[in-house]
Amino acid sequence: MSRIENREMLHEISQASKKEIDSTKCRILICAGTGCLAGGSAEIYEKMCELAANTPDVEIHFGPEIAHGDEHKEGIAIKKSGCHGFCEMGPLMRIEPMGILYTKVSVDDCNEIFERTIKKGDVIHHLLYKQDGVEYQKQEEIPFYKKQTRLVLENCGHIDAEHIEEAIAHNGYKALEKALFEMTPQEVIDEILESNLRGRGGGGFPAGRKWAQVARQPEKIRYVVCNGDEGDPGAFMDRSIMEGDPHKMIEGMMIAAYATGAQEGYIYVRAEYPLAIQRLRTAIAQAEEAGLLGDNILGTDFSFKLHINRGAGAFVCGEGSALTASIEGNRGMPRVKPPRTVEQGLFAKPTVLNNVETYANVPMIINRGAQWYKSIGPANSPGTKAFALTGSVKNTGLIEVPMGTSLREVIFDIGGGIKGGAEFKAVQIGGPSGGCLITPHLDVPLDFDSLKKMGAMIGSGGLVVMDSNTCMVEVARFFMNFTQNESCGKCIPCREGTKRMLEILERIVAGNGTLEDLDLLDELAHTITDTALCGLGKSAAQPVMSTLKVFRDEYLAHVVDKKCPSHNCTALRKYVISPERCKGCSKCARNCPVNAISGKIKEPFTIDSSICIKCGACIDNCAFQAIHVEY
Repeated sequence: MSRIENREMLHEISQASKKEIDSTKCRILICAGTGCLAGGSAEIYEKMCELAANTPDVEIHFGPEIAHGDEHKEGIAIKKSGCHGFCEMGPLMRIEPMGILYTKVSVDDCNEIFERTIKKGDVIHHLLYKQDGVEYQKQEEIPFYKKQTRLVLENCGHIDAEHIEEAIAHNGYKALEKALFEMTPQEVIDEILESNLRGRGGGGFPAGRKWAQVARQPEKIRYVVCNGDEGDPGAFMDRSIMEGDPHKMIEGMMIAAYATGAQEGYIYVRAEYPLAIQRLRTAIAQAEEAGLLGDNILGTDFSFKLHINRGAGAFVCGEGSALTASIEGNRGMPRVKPPRTVEQGLFAKPTVLNNVETYANVPMIINRGAQWYKSIGPANSPGTKAFALTGSVKNTGLIEVPMGTSLREVIFDIGGGIKGGAEFKAVQIGGPSGGCLITPHLDVPLDFDSLKKMGAMIGSGGLVVMDSNTCMVEVARFFMNFTQNESCGKCIPCREGTKRMLEILERIVAGNGTLEDLDLLDELAHTITDTALCGLGKSAAQPVMSTLKVFRDEYLAHVVDKKCPSHNCTALRKYVISPERCKGCSKCARNCPVNAISGKIKEPFTIDSSICIKCGACIDNCAFQAIHVEY
């Protein structure tokens, strides 16, 4: 693409790209997000390209350029899109303009899709999504999508994320153009302030206030930084935006830079996100080539350069001062505040630091206005929020709903309810820093302030649904183990306190806990929360405090009765040989790895529970079903 020198050229390219998309006879969008790629979507893409290439009368578009011929003709466009969100049903294939969504597609399905749907327009029913006996042909009709409001994720799954022309065709960089030519930097800040956009990284701090604080600093060298680290287990919202619509986030960063007087920016992405890094590099290179990044953007005095920094996967680097320290080449450890990041952030200069989803909201606000944005969701938390819906729910994946939507709507309407007919038990929201919500909380609105009253937080947006078969003590132990491993070790409360809490939880799930341990857990949790240095430490005990409050009966069962009510804790199981069924064949004893089984041939054998490691080898080798587990 040639360099875009002014806003008129941007309009021309946008119209030309739209025309090319609209005049294409058929667009095949194959999900190339991380989840679907793991399921084989790259091979599906190659197969569809091969089938199209072997059809002489078909014009094929692989990217923004036409594959065959010098003039645009009607044809088939085969695209690698970002994440569609419906990860449970991947690999996914969307066929436009029919709006058909095929689910769980394999390479073996490609011939049938090409011959029946692409050539003849027939629908292949066995590839359509079905729920409660109802078949859904169009993507927008599927309950998973129908109940959502996809704004930030609007283009994910609908455009080719690797070609800037597709982003420009879908209003990409239109908001930047408006900001540069029709608004002053202060007017941009005022619009973001008026919209009440709150940071989607977890804290919910108003983005406009942060920008205003940076803009009024006397230091003129300033930075814009994007937190794409996303370390919460089960969270992949930011990753999907970076993979599926990277230009939206980049445009938001550029608008923030224009508003605050910054000329340089950094995107901090964990190295475990190789596809996101690749798409970002491609997007930045294409934006630089088009003149949308670099010097004198769109012929104005505004210049902005953008860099990518790969993080080593430290959860603590989601904290602002630890993140900027990591970019600087130092060990990612939080520092005492003040001064805050807006005053002395990256390289000790004033820094705007927001996460991916926050920046992705900015272009919409500039294009459509603060009042439009405030019309979505509650006044104190307007807009939408993307959530990664995982766990014991039928439809897992990436969703986006208005702030204030209830858990009931998310889990039972969008998620389709609990898997296997089990009962809902709890949802862990906000990752290791969040808390558990239970049945009485199902109708609580999902917004920053409402959840805070419940002792939980939105966090970055992870939602892990748990059913009646889940042990909540083990859940607390899992998250504490994660947090303890991720502690940077700088402050004693977090370094030592989380270790002690983890040791207590491990004793409890091993059947060695006491009532005094529960009191000590509570005391440690409050001490760490009150005295830790950074947000990681201050929220580290939240899963324990939450489960201890709501599911105290489960803790008591573990320490008093030495039983796990959900039958999950292996150490609390007891393997028993039934004398009536045992034939004394000794096969179980011969296969026991720790020699915990003894007896005489042709007489009932016994298991020494003090030695037994609960591996289950005895059950696997008993031909008479004489061994059972007691809980």
